[in-house]
Amino acid sequence: MSVRPLGVLFVCYANIVRSPLAAAVFAEMARARGLAERFHVDSAGVAADAGNPPHRGSVAVAAAHGLALRGTSRPLRREDLYDFDHVLVADRRVAGEIQRLTAGSAFGPISSRPPAKIRLLATLAEPNARGDAQDVQDPLFKGPEGFEAVFAQISRACAALLAELSPEPR
Repeated sequence: MSVRPLGVLFVCYANIVRSPLAAAVFAEMARARGLAERFHVDSAGVAADAGNPPHRGSVAVAAAHGLALRGTSRPLRREDLYDFDHVLVADRRVAGEIQRLTAGSAFGPISSRPPAKIRLLATLAEPNARGDAQDVQDPLFKGPEGFEAVFAQISRACAALLAELSPEPR
């Protein structure tokens, strides 16, 4: 009997900066622990245009840490919120858009399946975070240092997520 991989979706605004970086970090952490087959990892954006490559700043910081960003952007689909088990959101603005997508309809339930567990990514590493500390800030206009800070924040959060989803045996 085969077990369906656990679906983990990272979501940011345009799916070119934070979410592809988070997906690559999480996938590499899972691979390094021999757990790659346990997860289906992807990324999307609430306002993404399909087919854009990852931002050069994200590509550069990933490469500096031995990761390659592959793929192109894609928009978040309402179905993603039911097809994936965990949805990790870059910031509260994006979370607001996702909340709109999961709102009920006068025509009945959106899906017969339960929705994914939707959380702010940064709060995995900092559960008591408040205000801006709940967000993985967009590093777009902060230069290489901004991308490095975001990489570090994403890495801490992904490590916490992997520990939660696949605790190491004692």
